[in-house]
Amino acid sequence: MNAFTRRQFLSTTAAAAALPSIATAAKPKFRLNYILSSSMYGRLPLKEILPEVTKTGADTIDIWPAVHGNQREQIEAMGHDAFAAMLRAHKTAKGTLRMGCITRYDLGPFGLQKEMAFAKKFGTRLMVCGGRGRRDLQGAQLKAEVKKFAELMKPHLAAAEAAGVTIAIENHSSNLINTPDSLKWLAELAPSPHLGIALAPYHLESLGVDAAGHAALIKALGNRIAMFYAWQHGMGCSKKLPKEQELLQMPGRGKLDFTPILSALKAIRFTGVTSIFMHPVPRGIPILDTAAQCTTEINRARSYLEKCLAKV
Repeated sequence: MNAFTRRQFLSTTAAAAALPSIATAAKPKFRLNYILSSSMYGRLPLKEILPEVTKTGADTIDIWPAVHGNQREQIEAMGHDAFAAMLRAHKTAKGTLRMGCITRYDLGPFGLQKEMAFAKKFGTRLMVCGGRGRRDLQGAQLKAEVKKFAELMKPHLAAAEAAGVTIAIENHSSNLINTPDSLKWLAELAPSPHLGIALAPYHLESLGVDAAGHAALIKALGNRIAMFYAWQHGMGCSKKLPKEQELLQMPGRGKLDFTPILSALKAIRFTGVTSIFMHPVPRGIPILDTAAQCTTEINRARSYLEKCLAKV
């Protein structure tokens, strides 16, 4: 009996000793952290948009100003306290609805410091804008200009650090930071972790970058990516098109296969936010006629992304 008890004890002890290594080896399931861009609803009032956030699988909202929306202006008109109360009135799986990002292309990378105080007031940790500089450079000239841009950003990044925010530069086609090389140089030369990247496949596709190229770039940029736009080129957003053609910008409608892209995001354990996105024509209108229709289309795209993610 004693021998049996001893063997049983040793067996139980060995099994228990193995548990920490098993727990350590297990990684949490990779998920996309969705954020809802207010511009998807055009200039609809915040009282109509905020109830849609959790319906889209998001728990934070990205606030846009005119011309793409006007929710930033709405906040000033109602007052910060009233907006804070509106946020508190909406609950998510993670608690109270938060303003997770402020997008300010109108202010640019050198004009954000006043807006940082607003971000800090609401605990917002991300601000998105475009870069500055010529878009037609290559090679050594491009590297030199990206380095100059990074140097010019230093005082703004110091202010961002004090406010607890990251400035994410989108690879917009109209500025210096628009090609894969410019993005890689920015990631290498950025003087602070508070300078990140808002990666938009739409603009990279227009340069001929395919899904495999997107995946390779994501792996090269790694944790510098703070925002990922689930957005493809489709037939573009610069001229008025029939709605079914305009919607080709949305994931699952155009030709871009998001599976290798999501595989790369999973490989780098992407912890930033993902915005399901497109631009309507003209700017400032909802992507579809009503808030409910906008939400349904975002959820259709989200379902496609989740199916892609399940494959990797």
